[in-house]
Amino acid sequence: MSLETLNQRVQDDLAYLAYGGADWIRPREHDEGHIYDVVIVGGGQSGLGAAFGFLRERISNILVIDENAAGLEGPWETYARMVTLRTPKHLTSIDLGIPSLTFRAWWEAQAGPSGWDEVDKIPRSEWMNYLRWYRDVLRLPVVNEVKLRLIEPADGGLHRLHITGAGAPSNMLLARKVVLATGIQGGGEWHVPPMIAEKVPRHLYAHTSELIDYERLKGKRIAILGGGASAFDNANFALATGVAEAHVFVRREQLPSVNPIRQMEQSGMIERFHVLSDEDKYVTISHFFKYNQPPTNDTFNRAAAWPGFQLHLHAPWLNVQMKDGKAVVTTPQGQHSFDFLVISTGMVSDPSLRPELRMVEAHIARWADRFQAPMEQRNALLDAHPYLSPGFAMTSRDEEGQVKLRGLFVFNYSALASCGLSASAISGTKNAVPKLVSAVADQLFLDDREQILEQFLKYNEQEFTASWVKSEVGI
Repeated sequence: MSLETLNQRVQDDLAYLAYGGADWIRPREHDEGHIYDVVIVGGGQSGLGAAFGFLRERISNILVIDENAAGLEGPWETYARMVTLRTPKHLTSIDLGIPSLTFRAWWEAQAGPSGWDEVDKIPRSEWMNYLRWYRDVLRLPVVNEVKLRLIEPADGGLHRLHITGAGAPSNMLLARKVVLATGIQGGGEWHVPPMIAEKVPRHLYAHTSELIDYERLKGKRIAILGGGASAFDNANFALATGVAEAHVFVRREQLPSVNPIRQMEQSGMIERFHVLSDEDKYVTISHFFKYNQPPTNDTFNRAAAWPGFQLHLHAPWLNVQMKDGKAVVTTPQGQHSFDFLVISTGMVSDPSLRPELRMVEAHIARWADRFQAPMEQRNALLDAHPYLSPGFAMTSRDEEGQVKLRGLFVFNYSALASCGLSASAISGTKNAVPKLVSAVADQLFLDDREQILEQFLKYNEQEFTASWVKSEVGI
């Protein structure tokens, strides 16, 4: 099979499912311009999957915006530095149950069934190529180089989206519903410890989420803070680029060996998380936070094989100071001097950290507002997460916010506490996208309930037009 053949197969499959058709939502008009039924912010895997989901529901008055150039959405060709995905290759995601839209179908169209058998884990760059193909074959309405600056609640159940960027068609969009499919960082910000941010010049450190010019660091000594998978991805990438030494510092006595995501993938935890009580959800995600996602065995072995790799266990950073143009790191084992620091300390989820939400974030309910965990279980990181409906809708702390927040949906990593492993996780998108799409469609339907019911009650189109005349049959 070729890609051209697969492309036709996709169209045939969609035709068999009666994909498309006329929208059921009545269009609205506004003096300020076109009103989209849904605007999706983020054109990565979650945003693309959501767009396809809406189109399947005959909601086509949608737009996807992404701040990156076309083909560079998400982390895969920017700051992701793993060689392969960590997700098992057999898990499906944004195909939404259409076999011809799976990564496997796309791969086999080029490499054949035997080529799929030879794959251990999906190469990172090939996953991005698959997403590019997925967007093209489905003709999804994505506009690139458009950045969302601010969400402004407007009258009539609308939201003004103030935008900027080279691809922006104007400086503002109107939307009835807004889906924030903004990835792992879209619910807060990447975390850099104050001892680094306040003491080290900005040109001497970077978070793993940033573009890092490792070519500039050839022959240098770098330190990587953190023991999760990303730390080892960056160590391997740096050493392969020519960095002389990469030292990974981990506060734990041993590297994490358990990946709870693997258990969630096979236990029903991903599919059925939404039916758990708040108490059960809190306990589950608090437990999840205790584990950094460990590196895959091949990633660790690849990094450890470099002569310049060093691993420092039970070595939290106690202090960082500058000396002779270098960063001097103090750990319980002593001091170390480095040319550059790479920070792999994860992120913090909190709506107050998002500038685009500054007009509404005070109303957004957090977990701390809805559930008070026992003191011994309390987790400040989890408490700051937005408290969402099972369909990813924002909920309000107060009556005023109920109107302002209606129509805003959080489909990024900060949905973890409320909706489990869902958005921004390949393992979760298969089940999360339909929940999101259904919840948005339900809101649109209820918003138009009066007009829809009125149309139904007035409906009088004659369908049955046949007539029957009893025949006279002689005896």
